[in-house]
Amino acid sequence: MEKALLVTVEFFDREYKNTWKLDDVNFELKELVKSAGLQVAGLVECFKAAPMAAHYIGKGKAEEIGLICRDKGVDVVIFGDDLSSTQQQNLEEIINVKVIDRTQLILDIFAARAHSIEGKVQVELAQLQYLLPRLKGKGIMLSRLGGGIGTRGPGEQKLEMDRRKIREKITRLKDELEKIRGRREELRRKRHESDLAIVSIIGYTNAGKSTLLNALTDSDVITQDRLFSTLDPTARRFVLPNNQKVVFVDTVGFLHNLPHHLIEAFKATLEEVVEADILIHILDASSPMVRELSQAVHEVLDELGVHDKPIVIVLNKIDKVPDKSEIDRLRREFENSIAVSALHKQNLGELVRRISMILFASLVYVKALIPQSEGKLLNRIYREASIISREFKGDNVYLEADMPARLKNLLDKKGFCAKL
Repeated sequence: MEKALLVTVEFFDREYKNTWKLDDVNFELKELVKSAGLQVAGLVECFKAAPMAAHYIGKGKAEEIGLICRDKGVDVVIFGDDLSSTQQQNLEEIINVKVIDRTQLILDIFAARAHSIEGKVQVELAQLQYLLPRLKGKGIMLSRLGGGIGTRGPGEQKLEMDRRKIREKITRLKDELEKIRGRREELRRKRHESDLAIVSIIGYTNAGKSTLLNALTDSDVITQDRLFSTLDPTARRFVLPNNQKVVFVDTVGFLHNLPHHLIEAFKATLEEVVEADILIHILDASSPMVRELSQAVHEVLDELGVHDKPIVIVLNKIDKVPDKSEIDRLRREFENSIAVSALHKQNLGELVRRISMILFASLVYVKALIPQSEGKLLNRIYREASIISREFKGDNVYLEADMPARLKNLLDKKGFCAKL
């Protein structure tokens, strides 16, 4: 197991000041490093007015870190912020061990977690876009580093290609993602035609999204107590108590200060959030940073432009909260939230009822006269609509019902709806 020395920096200038406390930044970086399969050999905190152009933390501090690395047998130094290619190269020359930044660490975790073709394409695209500005001469600066952290995916191939070839590869991957986006759009179109409401489960990484999906739908999505245990989105069907069918979609976990180009690379996956009818925002109620994690999720939602959708806030992991009065306080702070334990399937009925209520509120009242020969359509109405009254009139069935708008539109197209 590689040994990693972590470096975090607190800047005093408002322009560079992190919105998180340094202790919280340290905690998350340690969790990311552990998720990458590394041993944390130590942590160095730095305090600066602003980043230094050449060495980010200054040459003297870099030399000090180099001594610590030699003393502890460190294999890699990981910075909690993003570094420019020049800063990364200059730091490596002084410290004399591999240096990677937060984005490269996240990409390495993504590369290990991606299993589907779509996930692998998205990760490779993001890695190439990250590596492109770090090209030096005719090769890539990072290619000389050998194996280990920061070299999964394209790094393993050494990527000894020039800028032109990498740009061509990026173009091909973007084209492939467009095809994937088209296939996803076709799946969403079929869901809409089947009148399936889409409920996307969103939240900070390791908040319990996959555990909630498993608990609601009796699925077996991989769950582990680590960041980004699942990367590829998973969809499962579910029938609500009112017989309306929905699709629950487990999405990739969000992260504080998620680099913009990572959001761009994963747009095909995140479109499941954009196209959803309801968002379930799951929060780890046992985390002392629950407010900061909530804000980080809302920052990504802002970037995606989906704040107008119905959002159900779920306070998860209440079984890990020793002081039950804290749960009551969180419920007051996060209005209309639902406290659950996805692991122990506690209070999930309340969540299902809330989803049903939101979808029922979107139902429309319809009067329709439908030929009995339309057996398939009638069966669908009986399954998916809330029937108020039914009367047989000759060869037709007269119905009054509350139904999803898409089903009402289908009846309109066939000319079966009566004017109200």
